[in-house]
Amino acid sequence: MIRIPATKMTKNIVQILLAEGFLKSVTEHRENKKDFLDIRLKYFGRKKEPYITEIKSISKPGLKVYYDGKNIPKILGGMGIAILSTSCGLLTDREARQQKIGGEILCNVW
Repeated sequence: MIRIPATKMTKNIVQILLAEGFLKSVTEHRENKKDFLDIRLKYFGRKKEPYITEIKSISKPGLKVYYDGKNIPKILGGMGIAILSTSCGLLTDREARQQKIGGEILCNVW
């Protein structure tokens, strides 16, 4: 189990990862007047390999990376996802391509 502070951004990213099947469950709780998210990772196989092998931050405060709706890259040929911050909120690369909306790539997950 992983515990992280619950902000608007982390809640949205966790909801995307849960919907895409990378996480097993997410619970929110309050401790000392602060909100936290308890995240349970999803594992597969006999060796209990995690579904998430890497999360790579793309945009950084000193270097923002933007793509328009037509040029959003596929992550590992479609096996991973990119999370974008768009005018419609946070979207996966597939959703942004379907809606033809560009934005800032926050991270890649595979």
